[in-house]
Amino acid sequence: MDEEDVLAERFEAHRPRLRAVAYQALGSASEADDAVQETWLRLSRADAGTIENLGGWLTRVVARVCLNMLAARRDEPVGVHLPESAAAGTDSGPEADALLADSIGPALLVIFHTLAPAERVSFVLHDIFGVPFDDIAAIVGRSPAAARQLASRARRRVQGIAPGPGTDLARQRAITDAFLAAARSGNVGALLETLDPDAVVRSSGTEVVRGAAAVAGRAFPFTRLAKVILPAVINGGAGLVTATDGRPVTLVAFTITHSKITAIDLIDEPHRIAEADLAIVQAKDEASVLSRA
Repeated sequence: MDEEDVLAERFEAHRPRLRAVAYQALGSASEADDAVQETWLRLSRADAGTIENLGGWLTRVVARVCLNMLAARRDEPVGVHLPESAAAGTDSGPEADALLADSIGPALLVIFHTLAPAERVSFVLHDIFGVPFDDIAAIVGRSPAAARQLASRARRRVQGIAPGPGTDLARQRAITDAFLAAARSGNVGALLETLDPDAVVRSSGTEVVRGAAAVAGRAFPFTRLAKVILPAVINGGAGLVTATDGRPVTLVAFTITHSKITAIDLIDEPHRIAEADLAIVQAKDEASVLSRA
């Protein structure tokens, strides 16, 4: 067996972990396979004899490749990137499937799409794969302290918020949950009960409709068209996120006064979604997937 075959065999031993890192970072099986292939190409061009820790070297390289891919993706319009199942790639197998068994759920995928590339890579490497911040710092081009902050910001979003009983946020959540349930079931009476008579819907800060009846009429088609609607905390208040193929499409922020919804703000510009202080209110089983600090 020549040196290239030996190197390829060593690389294959690391492939499942590399694909797991790439998939968690990118949310796309085919893109993860592309990142792993690029990592192999870089290894084949490197002086492998000088690499002391091949696993660590490969993890750093695949992370840098993912970081570049995420940075390029941020310039794409919403809907261009369609996340895929972890099993959709060409390198799926028993070992790879085991590493991907605790893969990203719908809520986590939505949150991941709102993270900056460096935040996402820092979080994935540290919280999921245990890479030290000193190594992450070299990958994202920041200091170890800055890399720690990046992961911490991502963690706060990923872990979500569970409103405590008796809190104002819990009361808001109950009202927005009732609004969503009524809209989904087509119960006009129940929907109107959640709305102030002068409730308004705004889009990009501009009033779209005013009055409870008009707002209710807009709510029915809105909830039917969205493939996924997730409860969220948006800029500190109760809200909803609509998503298609794992990408957040619209943030729905509620203003609630005296237990009635007085305003609904629709945020659908990608840059405003990225800038929002957003956390998905996740189910316990999904929140636990990526909660290791």
